[in-house]
Amino acid sequence: MKANATLLHMKYGRIILKFAKLADIPAREAMDFFYHSTERELIRDGVSDLHCMSDAYLAEDLLEEYRKADSADSGKSA
Repeated sequence: MKANATLLHMKYGRIILKFAKLADIPAREAMDFFYHSTERELIRDGVSDLHCMSDAYLAEDLLEEYRKADSADSGKSA
């Protein structure tokens, strides 16, 4: 199921701000990561009705993706 585009973009903003706070990173960096994340693609495509999940849940899920990406990047530079 697809969500209303305006409501979805408002949800994106709330997720980004919660994620920035959880990851202790600037909002701009959080926004950049979010818009290139797998999670955003899944929400956008309506997979498993993720857009119905709470903002906090989605921000924590995004944090997990962020940490995995950070670990993978750290492993490449070693």
